[in-house]
Amino acid sequence: GKKGPQKGQQKKPKRPEPTASELRAARLGKAETMRAAGVEPYAYGYAARTTTAGELRAAYDGRLADGEEDADGPVAGIAGRIVARRVFGKLAFFTVRDGSGAEVQIYADAGRLGERFAELKAWTDTGDIIGVSGTVKRTDKGELSIYAQEWTMLTKSILPLPDKYRGLTDVSTRYRRRHLDLIANPSVRDTFLARSRMISALRRALDSRGFLEMETPVLESQPGGAEAKPFETHHNALGLDLTMRIATELHLKRLVVGGFDRVYEVGRIFRNEGVSTRHNPEFTSVELYQAYADYDDMMELCEDLVVGMAEAAGKGTSVPYGEHTVNLAKPWRRVTMHDIVREQIPDFDFAALDPADPAALDAARAAAVAAGARSAADKNSVGEVLNACFEDLCEETLIQPTFVTDYPVEVSPLAKPHRSKPGLTERFELFAVGREHANAFSELTDAVDQRGRFEAQAAKRDAGDEEACGVDEDFLGALEQ
Repeated sequence: GKKGPQKGQQKKPKRPEPTASELRAARLGKAETMRAAGVEPYAYGYAARTTTAGELRAAYDGRLADGEEDADGPVAGIAGRIVARRVFGKLAFFTVRDGSGAEVQIYADAGRLGERFAELKAWTDTGDIIGVSGTVKRTDKGELSIYAQEWTMLTKSILPLPDKYRGLTDVSTRYRRRHLDLIANPSVRDTFLARSRMISALRRALDSRGFLEMETPVLESQPGGAEAKPFETHHNALGLDLTMRIATELHLKRLVVGGFDRVYEVGRIFRNEGVSTRHNPEFTSVELYQAYADYDDMMELCEDLVVGMAEAAGKGTSVPYGEHTVNLAKPWRRVTMHDIVREQIPDFDFAALDPADPAALDAARAAAVAAGARSAADKNSVGEVLNACFEDLCEETLIQPTFVTDYPVEVSPLAKPHRSKPGLTERFELFAVGREHANAFSELTDAVDQRGRFEAQAAKRDAGDEEACGVDEDFLGALEQ
């Protein structure tokens, strides 16, 4: 049977886990030991790097039997971070992850490395970035490995990585310390890669259609192009109070006035509003403008761009999202705001109301509140009540890609009036998974109409609406030309 402690003997107490400060001190000590031995723990480069873990795995896929070494093959050199480390008497096995996102095992033994094996054991920790070169072999257990014949410390890690088994799960920490999130949760890397491929595909698609990428000012004297509260700042040298841009729209439109028919910008936007999973104070948007085109043209372009980006990210047109599967196959549904609100309030028709009739507003408010659109109670026009009904009752129901079209003029200060529907504009927003993803319209080119819209927005701002814009005289001057 199992033997316990002999009578009179006390079981040795379990050694406490070292604290983070103790681990840090130990690692700093190793760095100093290396320097004392004439070895720099923070290298300037690694010329022996010949491949990546991903390339190596692809090159040896289906090659080498278990226990076989490619002794006559090329020496492979990689550089990456130690994410797992097992050290025995005369053997050591490290798992190294590099910039390809893949991992490869390092097989080290005292016979091949000589005195450097003892240094490998003594100086390295999980989290260190090392360079290793050697032949390629597959271990007896079938693990593709680099059979080390040389190693170099590239960057000595001072702080330990997150716990291997518990990982990094705190959402706030993951967002604030993205480097740890990427190290501890390799799948996060796929999100970053997908985003990069999507932005590259977006640029290629627009460039191929004759659009020119532009850069416009971030600091502005008059915020415009959206209804949003701006960040405020001050230019010391000029003594000017400025805001950070809430949209790139008005500057890009100036470029169209100046003679560029197709322009776009992929840029950072800053809005001093709430923070949630759907809102961030700074975010990246793409805005594009095409002369001689209307909102129907923009809907077709939007479909093409989104599908192209999804395909570039490797997602195809069927994309899982939470409990839903989003079908991006074209064409997407197109529905007017009036019609989709009528689906939720079938007994009331906003389109039948006369906006000039004072009783229409009261009737609209009453119908909206009765249907559950509580935000409609304090709206001051039929168009605003209609928009409130859409936002409160319809938006979250739109799971599949849907273009909602023909918005009220009251909530669309930069859109052209609808050519056949008074009180509405030729505007659409794209919705999917219950949220907005794009906004576009036939551009308002009537400078007199635009001034009136700006003045209405300025009145709202003076009345306390922090998201309303003011009158941008510079833009109006460009539009008049």
